Amino acid sequence: MLERVAPDLVLVEGPSDAEGMLGVLTDPETVPPIAVLAYRTDGTPGSVVWPFVTYSPEYVAVRWASTHGKVARFIDIASGQSLADDEEMPSDEALESKSEQEASADATSPHDAVTARSGYRTFEEFWEASFEAPDYQEDAFHAALMAFADVVRHGGPREDQSRARDAVMLAAIEAALADGIAPEKIVVVLGAAHAAAIASGDVDPSAAARFSRTVPTTVTVIPYSFPRLAEQTGYGAGNRAPFFHQRAHDAGGDYRRAALEVLVDFTDHLRLRGFSVSLADTIEAYRLACLLSEIRGKSGPGLDEVREATIATLCRGESAHVDSFLWGTVVGKGVGRVAKGVGKNSLQEEFWAAIAHFKLPKSDEAEAVALRLSDPVHVSISVLLHRLRTLQIPYGALTAQKRGGAPKAGMESLSRVREAWTCQWTPSTEIALVEAIVLGESLAIATEHALNQRLGEAKKAEDATAVLVDAVVTHAVGTVSLALAACERLAAHDDDLPSLASACRALAGLVSYGSSRESLGADEHVIGPLLVKTFARAALRMPFAARGSDEEAPALTEALRVLHELAFTQDTVDKDAWVLAMREVAVAFDALPRCAGAAAGLLLLSRLWTDDDLDAALRLRMSATSEPGRTAEFLVGFLEVNALAIVKNPLVVGILDAYLQSLSVEAFRDAVPMLRRALAELGKTERRYLVENVVAVRGHATQEEASVAARVVSEKDEAQLRAVSDELSKAMDDLDDLL
Repeated sequence: MLERVAPDLVLVEGPSDAEGMLGVLTDPETVPPIAVLAYRTDGTPGSVVWPFVTYSPEYVAVRWASTHGKVARFIDIASGQSLADDEEMPSDEALESKSEQEASADATSPHDAVTARSGYRTFEEFWEASFEAPDYQEDAFHAALMAFADVVRHGGPREDQSRARDAVMLAAIEAALADGIAPEKIVVVLGAAHAAAIASGDVDPSAAARFSRTVPTTVTVIPYSFPRLAEQTGYGAGNRAPFFHQRAHDAGGDYRRAALEVLVDFTDHLRLRGFSVSLADTIEAYRLACLLSEIRGKSGPGLDEVREATIATLCRGESAHVDSFLWGTVVGKGVGRVAKGVGKNSLQEEFWAAIAHFKLPKSDEAEAVALRLSDPVHVSISVLLHRLRTLQIPYGALTAQKRGGAPKAGMESLSRVREAWTCQWTPSTEIALVEAIVLGESLAIATEHALNQRLGEAKKAEDATAVLVDAVVTHAVGTVSLALAACERLAAHDDDLPSLASACRALAGLVSYGSSRESLGADEHVIGPLLVKTFARAALRMPFAARGSDEEAPALTEALRVLHELAFTQDTVDKDAWVLAMREVAVAFDALPRCAGAAAGLLLLSRLWTDDDLDAALRLRMSATSEPGRTAEFLVGFLEVNALAIVKNPLVVGILDAYLQSLSVEAFRDAVPMLRRALAELGKTERRYLVENVVAVRGHATQEEASVAARVVSEKDEAQLRAVSDELSKAMDDLDDLL
């Protein structure tokens, strides 16, 4: 159409202040996917992107204008207006409420209505047949697309912002006409709903007043990637498989060629994974895809046809392979390239120089990176990745070294001689690097500034020690002294036991492992005494904190376990004070039962209670007159400390067995739900020992009891043995690194 019309002016939907980037967009060195990025320069975080691929109509239009020496302009609202308007948008809750009201008012969306009338199974199938690969000519295509846009425009509510943008872009068109350019020499490239509104005269010029407010911004061009353009990642104007449509575009709109290329790639992927797939299977899949497209009125196979033909032939009816590893072929993994002429800020330059120097991943695909902290080069990589993590620049994610949840990044790094990261560049990486420039001109300076900001917002001891640990692993030397002072100040007045316990754990980590990182210098002698004082305050707070609310119980019991570990691993802390406090919690009936149970379990494991102490405490807690709910909570805390060691203790099992037998039928019925919850975490091994000890405590067993015990005892706890083996293997690896 551009070749036929040969316009003198091309007006394109895009941020009007990005016109200076048109030369970069159309530079021969620039390779889509790319995006125009605008970011705020007033110190407030905020950015917005406009992505392009080679088949984006806007990109095709500006590229044609550049090639033919014609003028191209962006005519949408400026980036500063867009960001200012986003600030005034209603909250997520209000938008959800509005969506619910609209959905209840009209349960059928315009897309669903069109799909139903057209006879296609899904909207995506309708769209592919009607607009992605149609057989009809330009005029018919334009008429069909405008008709669809009209249905959407009138079939559901259009946002006020979209109507206001109609007015802004209409004003730009009218300004071009007023300059004397002939109407037939102007081509305007807009989204269909905007085009339909303007073509029908359904525009209110006064609506443009909505964008009277703006914020200062800078505009640049950044690389983008195919995965970020897929609609599954949340990009509203995206499609299901950007690279599949790129193939079709490169083939001149030939979707049969694109489908064949994809099926050949699928065949290669399957063969690499050991599947028996022949060229005959590929040909059969292609024939089936073409047949399905003809039956459905499509000019060429779309994604649905490619998927269904793959499952039926290449995968022998198994869809899991398509979803698990084949679909990435149609989404694509490629990252675009921006011409060297476009400026990068200093953080972007430093990032990319480091990525090249250390040969770190630079594609939009997650890759594992293993570091040995005995290697100075790997330590430098670790510092880089921790700086990016601290600045919340999405690139590297620290992999948990222990089972059971996400790692505490700083502490994990202090206590390990290895680090495992998952690294992946995404457009968000580039955006975050651009936005972070307000914090400093280098990653080191920006990291220190970000940590100092966190330190200024710290309210508890754990907040300050978290900053201290991050300062150590990022080599933010200037922050270390400030963080130590903040730790001492906040710990002296902190009454929150979980916070104090967390602070103690961080300080203990620095005492034990700080030498594996860059020296803390003159501050090293401060950490040990600070740990002693913080631990003493935590021990003092234990009996009072244990009287908290039920909601606090899980956090409080975790704090007790942390302090228990430190009492036995840190020689400098006041272990006697901890023992006295723990005894007080264990026997206090006004303490939370779960905390009392945890304290009792820890004292038992530490061999700080005699059998008489344990017997007296447990019999009081598990008497027939005890309230079942409180008894169950006590058991939860008691067993979660170390269930295996506890259920192997005949004294404990005997008391528990006697308690259960002493309950009346009614009391037992009431207690069962609570007791089931208390005992639910016992694994096979724990259950085996529990049954053995119950039989042993009773001194006899019925035939049925003996049968149950024999069956449980004979079970092999293979999972636990494997886990122990894995942990031992890791420990040996770590020891090897240290040696």
